[in-house]
Amino acid sequence: LIGTQVLFIFILCILRVNSSSAQQGEVEAGTRRKMKRLLSFQRYCHASRLLRGLVPHTPGSLHLLDDDYLGQAAHMLSKVGKWNFDIFLFDRLTNGNSLVTLMCHLFNVYGLVHHFQLDMVKLHRFLGMVQEDYHSQNPYHNAVHAADVTQAMYCYLKEPKLAEQLSPLDVFLGLMAAATHDVDHPGVNQPFLIKTRHHLASLYQNTSVLESHHWRSTVGMLRESRLLSHLPADMQDMEQQLGSLILATDISRQNEFLSTFREHLDNQDLDLQLASHRHFILQIALKCADVCNPCRFWELSKQWSERVCEEFYRQGDLERKFDFEISPQCNQQADSVPAIQIGRMSVTFCFLSVGILNSGGFMRTMVNCSSDLCKVNPDS
Repeated sequence: LIGTQVLFIFILCILRVNSSSAQQGEVEAGTRRKMKRLLSFQRYCHASRLLRGLVPHTPGSLHLLDDDYLGQAAHMLSKVGKWNFDIFLFDRLTNGNSLVTLMCHLFNVYGLVHHFQLDMVKLHRFLGMVQEDYHSQNPYHNAVHAADVTQAMYCYLKEPKLAEQLSPLDVFLGLMAAATHDVDHPGVNQPFLIKTRHHLASLYQNTSVLESHHWRSTVGMLRESRLLSHLPADMQDMEQQLGSLILATDISRQNEFLSTFREHLDNQDLDLQLASHRHFILQIALKCADVCNPCRFWELSKQWSERVCEEFYRQGDLERKFDFEISPQCNQQADSVPAIQIGRMSVTFCFLSVGILNSGGFMRTMVNCSSDLCKVNPDS
């Protein structure tokens, strides 16, 4: 830490000396470039503090977690593929770094660092930026939600029928999309941004506003960190594939994906040896992972219920303040937590899951779990 402070002061001195000796026009342009590098350096230092447990990139050591890593968190990671994984406890054990720690572990599990020859410094920096750009003040759409979705995506990816067909690129894209799918979420929904004439609504022409912003923000961080800059040209379409996955989480496209999925099932023409079909399944998996928390075990589901309702109610309070019509499920005086949660289960995840029951017992377990919650805890 002392070394980074010394280097930081040294950079400031260089900026000060150089700026005094250049012409005015060149100074302004040069200062902007140096300030961008300085901000990047600050972000890297922040990421480095978050990721102290990570080892350097050496030919004989590609493991991302230190040997003396916190015992309880390491024990939890040994069970990361279980559906009852407690992401809230894991976030506390990792001092608020659940997303970064989980991604590092899963990249290690799948050998993605070695396969794609990722630079460890760039990877550390990118993951730190992603976690930092989630809004911790959001009750629901924060880095813990992103970590929860990433863990759910891992549960789907390890299903035998799917796992045996997935390529390293499929796994990389699936995990990256899960981790970044809500980055920089403002804590309000798309209709709110549209009716308040938010600049994002104008920028993306009122279409998939939030999802487009999440994708573009992710692309910006990928390019700033240069995480994928070493890959050959035929791999550079990763950004587009990542965007296709993130954009699929737009809830307004629910029927589009469900009808396509049912058509594939009816025709029995899903071929996971085709890259396009695997990508479609990844889209479906991410959509399910994004809304699956009502189907978690009750202790976890209840916490997510309270968080999402609190965020909805906050938006309703803003709409009331600006004399707007209060959005559905955002009126604390009329919409109860159980009613909102049952609605989310029936309209989103359980609705999607009808089409994927053929994929194995895991999906059936989650649907049964959600049904039991509706019956056993209608007023909790």
